[in-house]
Amino acid sequence: MIIIPARIGSSRFPNKVLADINGIPMVIRTAKAVESIDKVAIATDSQDVVDIAKEYNIQAVITSTEHLSGTDRIYEASQKLNLTDNEIIINVQGDEPFIEEEVVRAVFDLTKKNASNESIMMNSCYKRINNPEADDPNIVKVVTDDHGEALYFSRAKVPYPRDHHFDEYKGHIGIYGFTKKSLAKFCELEASPLEDIEKLEQLRALYHGYEIAMVRVETDSFGIDTPDDLERALKIFHIN
Repeated sequence: MIIIPARIGSSRFPNKVLADINGIPMVIRTAKAVESIDKVAIATDSQDVVDIAKEYNIQAVITSTEHLSGTDRIYEASQKLNLTDNEIIINVQGDEPFIEEEVVRAVFDLTKKNASNESIMMNSCYKRINNPEADDPNIVKVVTDDHGEALYFSRAKVPYPRDHHFDEYKGHIGIYGFTKKSLAKFCELEASPLEDIEKLEQLRALYHGYEIAMVRVETDSFGIDTPDDLERALKIFHIN
């Protein structure tokens, strides 16, 4: 199942998950973009989101207003939906209305492949970015090993090109795949110092000795964090 966390509050962009995109609320557009892959549910703290989802025949679940992360929110939703421990759960952010179906499908397929490997807690993806892009701390970088598993995630430029020019950085995309069992285990782990320093929740898994499998994808999509982001996306994707 694909579960989309949709918190209504946002300091930089109030009610952004309901922002209008050519007549369709952002979170609904996100759900519609991925509904051919698997069942979709929205996990939200807003009755307004639930009511709007119903208008579009999309399942939505009310979750706590106290969650500190989207991962905790989708875990609560998975419990309310009575999903089994072996269910594949893909976390797609509610502010990714232009996400390509093939990107989410790549993470879904990787999660399914690794479902029985208990050392792999999470599955995710990255795209190639260039040297100037890697300077942006809002673009998270990931370093992987020769098996395609994450060694580290950082807002800093990693690896650092000490002696020569390097232009093969990997920009992490915040789509995550779990089984319900591995999702529960992740939510039970104590927060780690690394995730607090970098403000990157996925570092919790690495800190506690678990693996994160990665797959390379091609994408033009990006998360909508501010009204300016939305305006830029509408121009890029030619939405009136």
